[in-house]
Amino acid sequence: MHQLLLVEDETKTARSIYKGLTENGYQVDLSENGEDALQRTRQNQYDLIISDILMPKLNGIEFCKSLRHENNATPVLMLTALGQISDKVEGFQAGSDDYLVKPFDFTELLLRIQALLRRNNSASPENLFQIQDLKINFDAKQVWRGEKEINLTAKEFALLEFFVHNRHRCITKEEIAKSVWNVDFKTGTNFVEVYVSYLRNKIDKDYPNKLIHTRKGIGYFFRTID
Repeated sequence: MHQLLLVEDETKTARSIYKGLTENGYQVDLSENGEDALQRTRQNQYDLIISDILMPKLNGIEFCKSLRHENNATPVLMLTALGQISDKVEGFQAGSDDYLVKPFDFTELLLRIQALLRRNNSASPENLFQIQDLKINFDAKQVWRGEKEINLTAKEFALLEFFVHNRHRCITKEEIAKSVWNVDFKTGTNFVEVYVSYLRNKIDKDYPNKLIHTRKGIGYFFRTID
């Protein structure tokens, strides 16, 4: 049975979601704010976290940032009434994995949950990948360059995985946004560039052989020198 954490300060909404999730076979813990939720994640292992954004004490954005800062890669699904692209970008930059705008149909919530759980638990056909001094264990979500283990957030790892699986071609920002974040890329937003920069700083910055390259006006490609 999957163990979920629901972080929601509106009592009526929390009870409704809790009831629906438990009726569908999930075991659910409830938190009313991000501060309490963070403590729970330190004491329990969850398969998925569903979090509101506007909450007292510690809001959903800060909660998610704190979670990733502690290297907790549990998938996070954000629930919020904020539906602008800038709000979604802020959520993704904080480390969330998906975003659902209120009001929503409960069936869609279930589908999003199932998709995130499958993504988190499925084994890649390339369970172990190595090229030059880069090593990746897709099942354990671990990354090394040489003997140094590199800690990536869930989205940084998903971005690296997308690069690796598309390493034989140039990929556009639109493709990355759709595949990694499941959102349509909008001109004027820079969250793809921001995350590529995060990833480069961790896996390329201190190493002579760069792996992620930019093709100006087109996108990015993952290339190594044999």
